[in-house]
Amino acid sequence: MWSARPNRDEESVVCIACGDSLPRRRAREYDKEGDRWDRRGKEFEYLCKSCHRDLCHQPREDLEDVLLDVESEREGSRDAEAFMRTYIRAVRERYGAPESDAEDGTDSGDD
Repeated sequence: MWSARPNRDEESVVCIACGDSLPRRRAREYDKEGDRWDRRGKEFEYLCKSCHRDLCHQPREDLEDVLLDVESEREGSRDAEAFMRTYIRAVRERYGAPESDAEDGTDSGDD
């Protein structure tokens, strides 16, 4: 059985959220694919503990696909409001209305 690299904890890494540099041993691994246990062929990014706590830890299985679809639909537009409208519409088309909309019968977001 292989042991961990002896100098791994001495490495310095940069938090991708705030840009602070910190020792690897004090950082949290971030895997954009959401599966840090499958380590083959991956290079991890890092977050400081504070930024890691601020993350939403909800599942994000299809998020990248939705974002790519939204980007292709917007044809390069950089307008944040247009992005949000397109994103909300795409999410509703894939998954239905958010629970809060379904409960009160409102439609908050589509123009």
